[in-house]
Amino acid sequence: MAQLTMIQAITNALDMALAKDKDTMIFGEDVGANGGVFRATEGLQAIHGEDRVFDTPLAESGIGGLAIGLALEKFRPIMEVQFFGFVFEVMDSIVGQMARTRFRLGNTRNMPITIRSPFGGGVHTPEMHADNLEGLMAQSPGLKVVIPSNPYDAKGLLLASIEDNDPVVFLEHMKLYRSFRDEVPEEYYTIPLGVAGVPVEGNDVTIVTYGYMVREALKAAESLKEENISVEVIDLRTVSPIDIKTIVASVEKTGRLVVVQEAQRQAGVGATVMAEIAERSILSLKAPIGRVAAPDTIYPFGMAENDWLPNEQDIINKVKEIYFFD
Repeated sequence: MAQLTMIQAITNALDMALAKDKDTMIFGEDVGANGGVFRATEGLQAIHGEDRVFDTPLAESGIGGLAIGLALEKFRPIMEVQFFGFVFEVMDSIVGQMARTRFRLGNTRNMPITIRSPFGGGVHTPEMHADNLEGLMAQSPGLKVVIPSNPYDAKGLLLASIEDNDPVVFLEHMKLYRSFRDEVPEEYYTIPLGVAGVPVEGNDVTIVTYGYMVREALKAAESLKEENISVEVIDLRTVSPIDIKTIVASVEKTGRLVVVQEAQRQAGVGATVMAEIAERSILSLKAPIGRVAAPDTIYPFGMAENDWLPNEQDIINKVKEIYFFD
């Protein structure tokens, strides 16, 4: 197995998808010869040609419309929104059209569109680049929303997303792109959508999280182990649909739940997880459900970013509060 960063794993997956299916194509702003802002598509145009990896005008609405038209003609488009904060320019295409097409056309057509986009804080981007808007997508029926937390998952989940016959929003946290390496198989493989991962098993408290916050949760779990608090970390991987079955099984074992997200308390998908557990497993809980999230404010400018974002210590404090609840 190769040791890859997450951006390398994504490039590898895109290369394999293009090689496997001649009807797959990639397009977006600067994704061609330039290889994209983060070089996720670097070298792919030279390998697969300008007809299959190409630049579009700076118009997200046009990118979405192109993807819909190609999907209706039985192509398998992979469109890139350069930063997910720009998604408002293409919301009608995604939520108003792609998400509804299978229903609208009586299950006679597929919408096998993958919408790739970077997002997330901690890298001091300009305004409207780091926003966590996954909740908007997760609350839109007809869409699947995938957020990997490591290179291995990124490759397998991206290939599964591209294979899927429904539209998939695939969000890539910018801070994870090059922050660490992971063993990634060289061959083609997929990870099923809608199935959570359990990177750490434990008995005392369940942490449910996704994206970059998985890294902070893993660090918190390691620190809490030294204080004899056994934490189970669940990485959602897919935030729509959510793998409630895995969460319920964990909560019934530990009796305590902390939900962690980078998004503001009123955003993200944490509230959905909390509501589902309150409805399904409230009698298994030994303490109230804890929540770690960003404040309900507009995403701050870079100078305040580190104070605004949730971190390892915030998670530790909340786990202890729940663990020692009387």
